[in-house]
Amino acid sequence: MIRMLLLLLLCLPVGLAAQDSVRPDSLSKGRPVHSIGLEAHPGYVFPTRSFFKGDNAAGKAIRTTVSAHLKYAFCFAPDTRLGWLYPHAYQGVGLAYNSFFNKAEVGTPVMLYVFQGAPIIRLANRLSIDYEWNFGAAFGWEKYDPVDNPYNVVVGSRINAYLNLGFFLNWQPTPDWRLTAGIDLAHYSNGNTNYPNSGVNTIGARIGVTRSWGETARREPVCEKTPILKKRFCYDLILYGSTRKRGLIFPDHGELIPGRFAVAGLNFNPMYVVNKYFRAGLSLDAQYDESANLMEYLAEGTEGDEMRFYRPPFREQFAVGLSLRAELNMPIFSVNVGIGRNVICKGTDTEVFYQILALKAFITRRLFLHVGYQLSDFKNPNNLMLGLGWRFGQLQK
Repeated sequence: MIRMLLLLLLCLPVGLAAQDSVRPDSLSKGRPVHSIGLEAHPGYVFPTRSFFKGDNAAGKAIRTTVSAHLKYAFCFAPDTRLGWLYPHAYQGVGLAYNSFFNKAEVGTPVMLYVFQGAPIIRLANRLSIDYEWNFGAAFGWEKYDPVDNPYNVVVGSRINAYLNLGFFLNWQPTPDWRLTAGIDLAHYSNGNTNYPNSGVNTIGARIGVTRSWGETARREPVCEKTPILKKRFCYDLILYGSTRKRGLIFPDHGELIPGRFAVAGLNFNPMYVVNKYFRAGLSLDAQYDESANLMEYLAEGTEGDEMRFYRPPFREQFAVGLSLRAELNMPIFSVNVGIGRNVICKGTDTEVFYQILALKAFITRRLFLHVGYQLSDFKNPNNLMLGLGWRFGQLQK
């Protein structure tokens, strides 16, 4: 997970350097717009487990959180391909410090993440409603320990994934300054790489100020041109893998299986290009999960740390599904969501209705990193999907 985050951070300068130039006469050349921002995020912690309601060593409910963020962002110059297509989109890296007011049992995580945002609705010349997503890692959690931290049955890793989605008012009192205020949702999870993995979820406010250097307010709306679509379809082929932990539920108790299990998969995702921002289509999803359907193959008389299994047949650990996909397409990054069901499968663990959330970070116009997360029934964490993809077909101008 950490290696993938570092690769995502490298995609920012690589993507900046690798852009193709466009040379329409109506565009003036310029430098990228750079900005530095400070934000405060006070929030409410959803009491999803009794640990947050007061069943902890401190004996107090954990209801509030606050984080401070330092962020660097840039917009592409108007004379580049992406600056022409997305003149008001921005992307960058952020560093944040978070407190849940219970350092001994929860910790004070530090987040390192990439982010991207853009206007949704322009209300006036210098006022808009914007969105922004953050994706990265949160370091420094106090994880569950049966002796030293027995009440924290929520967090099983010192490092967890960090996801955030925010909507806010963006006001530019001057060309170089922006003030923002809105709401956001945040989620922390280890992607089932360790147990426990209940996840931490928050909702709250966000207030910020940003200073920019460049031609932020001088870009004319004429840059929002619609490209000519010569190819309406693109095709993404993705190979991914990860490891996961697995537990078994018996009639009277649950058991965590010792060790980790391999997961590997392939997605083939044809998508119709609606416009420069949005694509939709179907995906053929094949996945092998070494931990699937182990319950029926438990060796008799083994339990706890000595639990052993006979290997299930391949067909009970391999599944093929079809999913509906939608994708937000922006500079460097694309966000893909999917809802699907396995149609070729055997066994309780593979006969599932699944959901996928994935981030694609383009190293070139065709090659991209893929960081995804799969759930089942909208609530049960399955596994991470860390891999590489290749895009066939393209949006031509």
